[in-house]
Amino acid sequence: MKKNALLFVCLAGAAFAIGQQPGKLSIIPQPVSVEKHAGTFRITAGTHIEVSQKDSGALHVAQLLATYLHRATGFSPVVKTGTANDKKGNMIRFVLNRKEDSVLGAEGYRLEAAGTGVSITANKPAGLFYGMQTLLQLLPEEVTAGTVTRNVVWQVPAVTITDYPRFAWRGLMFDVARHFFNKQQVMTFIDQMVTYKYNLLHLHLTDDQGWRIEIKSLPKLTETGAWRVDKTGTFGTFSEPQPDEPRTYGGFFTHQDIRDIIQYAADRFVNILPEVDVPGHSMAAIASYPDLSCTPGNYHVAAGEKFIAWSDTGFYALIDNTLCPANENVYTFLDKVFTEIAQLFPFPYIHMGGDECAKNFWEKSDAVKQLMQRENLKDMHEVQSYFVKRVAAIVESKGKKLMGWDEILEGGLAPNAAVMSWRSTKGGITAAKAGHEVVMSPSQFVYLDLMQGDAAIEPPVYSTVRLKTAYQFDPVPDGVDAKFIKGGQANLWTEQIYNTRHQQYMLWPRAFAISESVWSPKSKKNWSDFVRRTETHFKRLDAAGIKFAPSMYDPIIKASKDDKDVVKVELSTELEGLDIYYSFDNSFPDRFYPKYTQPLVVPKDAANLRIVTYRGENTIGRQIIVPVADLRKRASKK
Repeated sequence: MKKNALLFVCLAGAAFAIGQQPGKLSIIPQPVSVEKHAGTFRITAGTHIEVSQKDSGALHVAQLLATYLHRATGFSPVVKTGTANDKKGNMIRFVLNRKEDSVLGAEGYRLEAAGTGVSITANKPAGLFYGMQTLLQLLPEEVTAGTVTRNVVWQVPAVTITDYPRFAWRGLMFDVARHFFNKQQVMTFIDQMVTYKYNLLHLHLTDDQGWRIEIKSLPKLTETGAWRVDKTGTFGTFSEPQPDEPRTYGGFFTHQDIRDIIQYAADRFVNILPEVDVPGHSMAAIASYPDLSCTPGNYHVAAGEKFIAWSDTGFYALIDNTLCPANENVYTFLDKVFTEIAQLFPFPYIHMGGDECAKNFWEKSDAVKQLMQRENLKDMHEVQSYFVKRVAAIVESKGKKLMGWDEILEGGLAPNAAVMSWRSTKGGITAAKAGHEVVMSPSQFVYLDLMQGDAAIEPPVYSTVRLKTAYQFDPVPDGVDAKFIKGGQANLWTEQIYNTRHQQYMLWPRAFAISESVWSPKSKKNWSDFVRRTETHFKRLDAAGIKFAPSMYDPIIKASKDDKDVVKVELSTELEGLDIYYSFDNSFPDRFYPKYTQPLVVPKDAANLRIVTYRGENTIGRQIIVPVADLRKRASKK
């Protein structure tokens, strides 16, 4: 009886260890080089962690690993300093190269796992940290749970990995202005991004809907600008806030909060880029200090109501949300802001925004007309360029470099400014060819606030970036000198993101795809293998309690009409090997319903199309209901 019980425990342990099998490694982002060997290394209560020399950064990485392993396994691995000749087994060893390895650079590493232990070697502690992230991905998915999981065999496949990043700038932008996320939530965001080797957090700190950073010399920015009327629903469609409605929603980071976040990020080898978005997107600042506007009036912090009119040809403001480029008080104000920003943030760049600046109120301003005459400015683009150059001088006077969205190119770019290209790669190409530093962030590939599947099931946003599209992102366009491309970045705007659960849903798995585009060699990217690895990481996210989007399993729906006004529907899938089943009779399709094999003709009197995807005999996609009326609207669009 005891023998049978022991056999059951062994089999259960083996079953729990299937998350990472030799020959089926699922590392994201894909390493430069992987050699698989026979055997495994098993972490036990007797495993210790050793650092080859007394380096504070290396010791810190070792202690982080000890903490992660303790939470998952219950073991308490001892961290100690050893010698390079120590041959004892059952250890995880961190080694800093005494002579720099030119292949690895500042963030690369070599990881060697064998039956006796694991060795991670790097030139710098950052490389050890990324090697540690790979080691954690080699362990069963339960390592992500954050609590002790019993009956798991904590083993690492025998492997040799050489790895280093393609780009030094591997960014994620987190908009904490539209909806506020507090210090602990930002720290959790950092923990999740470093798992996939991101190293740059871009904090969008100010916008029309909130000013999120304390500026001690300008207290109204947080007394007034950090708070608005609380509204729930579809952002951009809310009713106008009334004077008697309480301003209860919001928050901001104190100087100490920022210091804490910066230290937390630095401990995980993440730099933080602060953004103060001007001259547009400035309603919260103007609500705090109305004299910053060209247009006298009563202002409030926007709560999600519409005040910009958009069309296919451009946009204009219904309410002036811009700082006045002809007002010297604006530059005094910005000097105070950037003085405190520069003192808080050690990163060498400050982002000034510069995007989506509606200029229709400038066109009416006598002060702007006088400025144009005085400075010989031909049009509104040159007016904004004048503003950008003034801001660049302020930022540079604080010992920092200026970065902005690609609109700062319009009218002439400040001499030393760097460009973050979001509307496409075009702005980045122009800037790079002019010798400026560029971070590529084109919305059609890397805007993670956009829908990831069909509008019938996704929270409504104006456009879509599916996972396969995100995976196609390449920061270096053809014909551009790569030395001017600092790297790439994905952006998470939060107009429609109210909480961390939905924030996670929008990030993952598309942030997997971008991480591979900015870390892995271009030649290593493979969509089919990426999908396999992504599905393994879904299990890891589940174990960690992190939400993700299953949109890659849902069908792509395309509607059209023929000359007789008959609606036809074409269905396809991002992934191979999926079958689509459908119904028009208002019942719920499963695999015993008609399978999609050719374009569907919508029955004349049908009200809804219902579809679901299967992999073999198992449901894998979500049930999607698309009203026929919606299909007709889609078919009418050219």
